[in-house]
Amino acid sequence: MKHYIIVKFKEGTDVKALRKPVQSIFEETLAIPGIHRVDVRLSNSDRANRYDMMILLNMDQEALPSYDASEPHLKWKSQYGDLIEKKAIFDCDDDA
Repeated sequence: MKHYIIVKFKEGTDVKALRKPVQSIFEETLAIPGIHRVDVRLSNSDRANRYDMMILLNMDQEALPSYDASEPHLKWKSQYGDLIEKKAIFDCDDDA
């Protein structure tokens, strides 16, 4: 399945500076059985109504509970949660 995390950061956040550290945190999830790939992308639009970052995890659906309880997921929330204005989580099958 594909697990998308789509994030709008608070105004004034240097999103470009966050890309590498966020990528590093999510690459730690590759140690979790069933997580196969991580991709972190920044928006190429500076429009106010656009989200800033998309994190995509390709994983087995059965890996989701392990991911939710994982140290990298908790680190993401504790280190970056205060910078997030809003986010959307979307899961779908790989063949969708």
